[in-house]
Amino acid sequence: METGKIFNTIEINTPLGSMIALADAQKLYLLAFADQPDLAHDIEVLCGKNSIIISGYTAPLASIEQELTAYFHGSLREFKTPLHLIGSPFQQVVWLELMHTPYGATRSYAHIARSIGKKMACRAVARANSANYLAIIIPCHRIIRYNGLIGGYNGGIHRKEWLIFHEQQHVRTL
Repeated sequence: METGKIFNTIEINTPLGSMIALADAQKLYLLAFADQPDLAHDIEVLCGKNSIIISGYTAPLASIEQELTAYFHGSLREFKTPLHLIGSPFQQVVWLELMHTPYGATRSYAHIARSIGKKMACRAVARANSANYLAIIIPCHRIIRYNGLIGGYNGGIHRKEWLIFHEQQHVRTL
């Protein structure tokens, strides 16, 4: 948890609705759909109580806005905006592994658990997946159940399905 810092925030319009991005001058801390139920709590956890949040751009916010536009146009597979990951060591290992899931592909929670050497940790992987503060960038939408069912998504199942379909449509065009 960060305390006593200044953070900037912007709202980014996407085909799936408004997203909120939060960053300091160097790194992006949050990218979430504006209508997520726990958004205010997530911002408090990320920023701390003594921080100041103001509207306006920093370099990471300008970068993520540009990258999201390209992503939704189907011309970007990998995000380069610098990230600040806040989570337990286990969560961070899971998130880094999620980022190895190829654009347009899906993996199961069990696959991720095996990939990090914790084959019995499917539920813990699912919990870490849901604790992701960087929607789309850390592609938790690409992780599904072992039986092929979609599973949960903080942004809503309809968005998860849309994102998977969007990437699968554009995977051959890049």
